[in-house]
Amino acid sequence: MASVLGTSSTAILASRSLTSPTPKPAISSLSLNPGQSCGRRFFGGIGIESKKGRSQFAVTNVATEINSVEQEKKLAAKESQRPVYPFTAIVGQEEMKLCLLLNVIDPKIGGVMIMGDRGTGKSTTVRSMVDLLPEIKVVSGDPYNSDPEDPEAMGVEVRESVMKGENLSIMLTKINMVDLPLGATEDRVCGTIDIEKALTEGVKAFEPGLLAKANRGILYVDEVNLLDDHLVDVLLDSAASGWNTVEREGISISHPARFILIGSGNPEEGELRPQLLDRFGMHAQVGTVRDAELRVKIVEERARFDKNPKEFRDSYKAEQEKLQQQISSARSSLSSVQIDHELKVKISKVCAELNVDGLRGDIVTNRAAKALAALKGRDKVTAEDIATVIPNCLRHRLRKDPLESIDSGLLVIEKFYEVFS
Repeated sequence: MASVLGTSSTAILASRSLTSPTPKPAISSLSLNPGQSCGRRFFGGIGIESKKGRSQFAVTNVATEINSVEQEKKLAAKESQRPVYPFTAIVGQEEMKLCLLLNVIDPKIGGVMIMGDRGTGKSTTVRSMVDLLPEIKVVSGDPYNSDPEDPEAMGVEVRESVMKGENLSIMLTKINMVDLPLGATEDRVCGTIDIEKALTEGVKAFEPGLLAKANRGILYVDEVNLLDDHLVDVLLDSAASGWNTVEREGISISHPARFILIGSGNPEEGELRPQLLDRFGMHAQVGTVRDAELRVKIVEERARFDKNPKEFRDSYKAEQEKLQQQISSARSSLSSVQIDHELKVKISKVCAELNVDGLRGDIVTNRAAKALAALKGRDKVTAEDIATVIPNCLRHRLRKDPLESIDSGLLVIEKFYEVFS
C-alpha cells in the first residue's frame, strides 16, 4: 500500500511547470440576446441613457478603473485578515492534501471527509486552502454568487433579469470558504424570512444564510460527527438537490446552494450517519506523524509562523503561486482529459465485487482519476492514477463488518490489484 499511495503531492506538484492563464477583465456585460438593444448601457452596474443606442463612453476605461479599485480593495482586505498558514508549508499528510486539491480542481467530485486523531492539522490544512482557491465569475451584488453563464446556478432574481434581456454587471471573486459552527441555528444556516415585512409590504424579505454564501464555494464543517441531526438533514437536502428552500408561514423562497462539503472529525467522538457519509465524494484518513525528525520539523515550522506570520508566508510565496497556477491550469484542461473504456469497466468491476451500494463510487472514482491526471499535466488517465485515488473514493462506502479487523482502504487496494492485474 505504501508503494501505491506513496505518490507525494510534492512530486505531483513538481511534475510540470505551468503558466498562468491570461487575466480576464473584472467586469463585462451579459445579455440574453446579444443583438438586442434597449437604448441603455450598463457600466459597472450603472445604467446610462444613450442617444441612438450609442454610448460616448469607452467600456475598457471604465472596466480598467473599476478593476484597479477592486484590486486595491482586495489587497486591503487581505492585509487586514488573520494570517493563514500556507498550504505548501504543511509537512506530511499527503493523502489529505491530495483529496483537497482534487476537489478544488473538480468540485463535482463531491467533497472530502477527513477523519483522524486530534492535533494532526485537519482544520489548519482545510483553512489553508483559502489562498489557493481560484477566481470565478459572479453577478456583482448578488448574495448567492450566481453564475452569469449557467442558469442552473443563478438566483431567481438574476434569472428573471436575464430572461428580460437585461445586462448584468459581472466581477471576478475568489471562491468562498464558509465555516459552519457547531452551535449554528437552522435560521443562520438556511436564512430567515421577515414575516412582518412580507405581510405589511407584500414583499419577500429574505435574509440569506450560510448556505447562500457557500453557493459555488466550500462549506467546511469541523467536528462534523458532532453536528445536530436536524442540521445534518438540511445539509443532506441541499447537497442532494443543489437548492435550499426556506418556508415560513406559507411563504416559500428557494435559492441555489451548490457547494463542496468538507468535514473533519475524530472517530473517537462518534461515527457519522451513513446517509451523510455517502454524500462525501472522498474520504481521507489522517494519522499522527511517528517519525521524530518530521515531528521536530513540524514544531519548528509552527514556531516560525507564530513568531512572524508575514515573514513566514513570504518565504512560501513562490511555492504558493506555483501551486495556484497548476490548479488553474488543471481546471482549464480537465474537460479534455480522457479515460479508456477498459479502465472504466475495471473500476466498476472493483465497485461491484466490493458490494458498494449505489453508483456514486463509480462516478467519483472516474472524476477523481481525471482530476489527478489534469493535476499531473496529462490528458489521459492511467491505472496508476486510479490506484492513487480509489481507496479514498470507496473506503467509506463499504459495508461495515464488526468482525473485520483489516482497514477498509487495504481491502480496496487488494481488490484493485486483483482486478487490474
